[in-house]
Amino acid sequence: MSAPTVAGLVLAGGRSRRMGGGDKFLLPLAGRRLIDHVVARLAPQVGALAISANCDPALLADTGLPVLADAPPSRGPLSGLLAGMSWAATALPGCTHVATAAADTPFFPEDLVARLMEAGAGTGSATLAVSAGRVHPVFGLWPLAGRRYLEEFLASSEKWRMIDFAGRTGWREVDFPVSGDSDPFFNINTPDDLAAAQRRMEHG
Repeated sequence: MSAPTVAGLVLAGGRSRRMGGGDKFLLPLAGRRLIDHVVARLAPQVGALAISANCDPALLADTGLPVLADAPPSRGPLSGLLAGMSWAATALPGCTHVATAAADTPFFPEDLVARLMEAGAGTGSATLAVSAGRVHPVFGLWPLAGRRYLEEFLASSEKWRMIDFAGRTGWREVDFPVSGDSDPFFNINTPDDLAAAQRRMEHG
């Protein structure tokens, strides 16, 4: 189910040290790049979609999506979120929220945005995904009205974690079930993780 007032943002940052460097989101998984799996899963859930990445935009031109670079100095995912909010304010008329998803997490729920909206719409707080007792701030729903607070946070803080920004106004949580060993927010950090994701794809 699409949320027409929500803009989606794929966060494709990070230095991929444990993967040996490079742009991890371009790695192949089951015949497609990792980021293609994430885009295909998030696009039907939102009214518009962009990618936050500081790579050469030509690498992602075939997605047909806007590629948003951080304004310097980059503060990690929160700088990506700010760029996404600025884009969403003009790209999606009536936009109320930005939903974020990580580019290295190809199995996140297909009802992620709908469930976050159900819990967080009408509040001024972020709404974050939780599984197995762990909060996943990269999978969050962020009120567009909070853009000014994010600008102030980035300018005044010494640490720029998403969870710390969410804590400024408090956040709501939505718990997503884990089936066996299949956490929906399993992310790919190492070659072993990539091999495990390939096996999971092969077994449905």
